[in-house]
Amino acid sequence: MGPPKFGDLGKQAGDVFGKGYHFGLLKLEVKTKTDTGVEFTSGGSSNIDSGKVAGNLETKYKVKDLGLTLTEKWTTDNTLNTTLDVADKLLPGLKVTLDTSFAPSTGSKSGKLKTEYKHEAATFTADMDLALSAINATAVVGHKGWLAGYQTCFDLGKSAVTKNNFGLGYSAADFVLHTSVTNGTDFGGSVFQKVSPSLETGVSLGWSSASSTTSFGIGAKYVLEDGAAIRAKINNKSEIGLGYQQKLRDGVTVTLSTLVNSGSFNAGGHKVGLCLEMEA
Repeated sequence: MGPPKFGDLGKQAGDVFGKGYHFGLLKLEVKTKTDTGVEFTSGGSSNIDSGKVAGNLETKYKVKDLGLTLTEKWTTDNTLNTTLDVADKLLPGLKVTLDTSFAPSTGSKSGKLKTEYKHEAATFTADMDLALSAINATAVVGHKGWLAGYQTCFDLGKSAVTKNNFGLGYSAADFVLHTSVTNGTDFGGSVFQKVSPSLETGVSLGWSSASSTTSFGIGAKYVLEDGAAIRAKINNKSEIGLGYQQKLRDGVTVTLSTLVNSGSFNAGGHKVGLCLEMEA
């Protein structure tokens, strides 16, 4: 197994802070699969504060003999996204993706060609939009648990490099350490630790030299004996996030979450969220 993509560096700690929280939303997601292998995912969400409702319908079909995956997704803002993946056919470890988007109501369309190559010691990605405006590229190399990554973007119109990001980390069986530098001005770091089979913890911190702002957060996830999961996190803004996830039965999971601003508790603005996931 090769190293992760650049965007997945520090993902374990990121999941502690991001997964299982749906602040200010009421969400529903339903997944089904036909006998012929076609996967359907439909979902919707309602913003509790604004009342805005959004929905989507996604279909995915795989042709294993050809290494082909076709994904189509329609959203309620009347946008149709189509993704075509070809994996391990042109070259072992290489995946080529054509990603397109089309809005019938406005005629707006866009596309992007992406490549990803995985090796035991390195992972490379590159993508270019079909308008030929910019090229993005990343590289991550790994050796004995150490990970080093670089991300760049070259603007074809300006003939200039517009992004220079670096990442460095170390991954072990029970913990992951990650540090990052974004364009030489934003510095970040995270630590993930699997304390026990039931308990995961994460620490995240960041500092911007441009604005001299600092961010800090601590999060944890604990899995109970019945399979339910409890999540909690707090940041330097005194925002406390709590989550509870329960499997009601096979294929049905409900998640409750809330965000409380303990620094100005009487001012209100606290948020709650509910998510129901069904899979058949």
